[in-house]
Amino acid sequence: MQYALSLPNGGDWGDAGTLAELAHLAEESGWDGVFLEDYIIWQSQQDVPTYDPWIILAAMAMRTQHIRLATNVTPLARRRPWKVAREAVTLDHLSNGRLILGVGLGDTGESVGADMSFTHFGEAIDARQRAQMLDEALEVIVGLWSGEIFQYDGKYYQIKEVRFVPRPIQTPRIPIWVGGGWPRRGPTYRAARWDGSRLYRHDGQAMAPEDIRALQAVVQEQRGTLVGYDIVVSGSHQYSDQAAQRAYLRSLAEAGATWCTVYLPPSVGDLTAVRAMIARGPLRID
Repeated sequence: MQYALSLPNGGDWGDAGTLAELAHLAEESGWDGVFLEDYIIWQSQQDVPTYDPWIILAAMAMRTQHIRLATNVTPLARRRPWKVAREAVTLDHLSNGRLILGVGLGDTGESVGADMSFTHFGEAIDARQRAQMLDEALEVIVGLWSGEIFQYDGKYYQIKEVRFVPRPIQTPRIPIWVGGGWPRRGPTYRAARWDGSRLYRHDGQAMAPEDIRALQAVVQEQRGTLVGYDIVVSGSHQYSDQAAQRAYLRSLAEAGATWCTVYLPPSVGDLTAVRAMIARGPLRID
């Protein structure tokens, strides 16, 4: 299992310079990745300072050498997919092939409230429409990354014949991880078609080993193999019962989970506290 920090792109220590410093600290402290949220208005809280995640990731790439960098996650329905494709391939080159593109619908449902990054800027609100746009956008992005002549005629996106270079450094392309609510069919099958899943239980409970095994069955059905597929689960920054946390993560790893992310929201503490949490490194099971 590999271990990543999941950081906000908002809050008192959410600016590009500080987060780049924290990414460097994470690399020095044994973390395998740093993943970054993608909001226009951070979790619909207008008074929380919010910063552009793609610029932050570029700053992180310049301050690190080995750790993986990812969006967690980018709601493609409010982005031009060709612009995301260009940003992602640029970051892949800047980081020497360390980028993961995490994608999803954006916040939906009563559990999180309407995503102000959509509702207040004239973006698509309906979850079904967002899902359709997400699927088309992924087809566009991957087609552009091919470096071959590409055209597209979808419901939401149309592209005339064009060649898009350079290709990503990573082959066959930048990995795509899909977020969403488990075990809902739409996000589950969408995630299974790509390179990794960043699913969470829509009932708010923690993912269990049986959830991981059931997800693997869907992936096997859709892809024909589990080779090269990543399943991302969530850990805790609170290590009060390390034995119990290790046992839980070990059970998920044995079931097939490959990454554990630890989320540090702005409310977790001031910058001094955050540095200390990162510096102690991940709670590894091996």
